[in-house]
Amino acid sequence: MVTISLCMIVKDEEAVLARCLDSVREITDEIVVVDTGSADRTRQIAAEYGRVFDFAWCDDFSAARNFSFEQAEKEYILWLDADDVIAPEDRERFLALKERMDGTEDVVMLPYHTAFDEQGRPTFTYYRERLLRRGAGFRWQGAVHECIAPAGKIVYEDAAVQHRKEKQEDSGRNLRIYEHLMEKGEILDARGAFYYARELMAHRRYEQAVQAFHAFLAMPDGWVENKIEACRNLADCLSALKRREDAKQALVRSFAMDIPRGETCCALAALELEDGRLPQAEFWYKTALEVPCNTEGGGFVHQPYYGYIPCLGMCICCDRQGRHEEAAIWNERAAMFQPESPAVAYNRRYFVCRSGTVAESGLNS
Repeated sequence: MVTISLCMIVKDEEAVLARCLDSVREITDEIVVVDTGSADRTRQIAAEYGRVFDFAWCDDFSAARNFSFEQAEKEYILWLDADDVIAPEDRERFLALKERMDGTEDVVMLPYHTAFDEQGRPTFTYYRERLLRRGAGFRWQGAVHECIAPAGKIVYEDAAVQHRKEKQEDSGRNLRIYEHLMEKGEILDARGAFYYARELMAHRRYEQAVQAFHAFLAMPDGWVENKIEACRNLADCLSALKRREDAKQALVRSFAMDIPRGETCCALAALELEDGRLPQAEFWYKTALEVPCNTEGGGFVHQPYYGYIPCLGMCICCDRQGRHEEAAIWNERAAMFQPESPAVAYNRRYFVCRSGTVAESGLNS
């Protein structure tokens, strides 16, 4: 069995830190918590679980994480944020993984669930480089949205980490860091350029975001998954600027990069639906149901776009074209993915009313 150090960086996390550490204490052999300037009880809570170190915050997440890794003493390093948690069923998977690892693995990629439906089922998942061999000397890169470039023997496993956010972060912090770096003359790498564009989009600076996404997409070394996501983000910005045809072209651009994604197909369908082009919308919703949902590719996967959302979309398309019975069937198919969906329930009432010749105002998506 391999040994594992948990390494974290934290600040003012008294509300969630114990929850996180309680969820991992039985699967780790050492806990290292690096505090970057807490003004609450974070340090005292961390001290009940392991070793605590101080790090003077310098607007650089990688620097803080690298410092935390330097304190580790075990064979492998697990990293988490304070609002992450490992559920009981995933702890069992993690313990089984720990038992079968033989020490030759350099990077273990694990699912990261960051959004959930009303029943707690994950709706947004991607893989992160979660467990790293200490002797391989991995280093974090990037002042914001930091990452480690996987190398060596990379394996994918199924012990998921859940991101259960309890508080709002400083919404302007990341953008301030990027702008400060550029003011100093630093040139962002491809990953930095992608996330800088996303920060501009999040702050509704759409014109600047469009320029930043185009600049990123022109970079030859951008990760293909980020480029596909950038096409969708670019389309959102263009739609906000009322440039709908340009938005469609941005989405189609991603098809030259890899197999179409369900998210992209549904985005195209939604634009066509809004434009009243029902056969075209129907085509893209059907395509979304046919494309593979590849969570192990490392990309960002919104599970509803591979089942629930295109089924609801098909329901609307069929209904607006007068195919009401077929529309009701599509609504029931959507229910197979999300049985408790309020939209599905609303649509059922709508179809009951239609059958009684008194229709409500329309379907709900």
